[in-house]
Amino acid sequence: MLGNLNGWHLLILLAVILLLFGAAKLPALAKSVGQSARVFKGEMKAMKEEDQTAPVAEATAADPATPSATVSRPADTAEPKQ
Repeated sequence: MLGNLNGWHLLILLAVILLLFGAAKLPALAKSVGQSARVFKGEMKAMKEEDQTAPVAEATAADPATPSATVSRPADTAEPKQ
């Protein structure tokens, strides 16, 4: 689809983008796109790490020989204030 673009097409496309957004807004637009890409990469990395650790957690939960982790919770018996 984009393989048919040559130098003139790219120059015209750049000119149209410059006219639409203006020269002053282009740096802010590029910064916003960069931040979005960085957040996307971070989320993808977190999802991959989560996928890699999930089978390990499922295997230990299914194995009865593995001691289960205890969850400490605060006591619900708080004294009422007077």
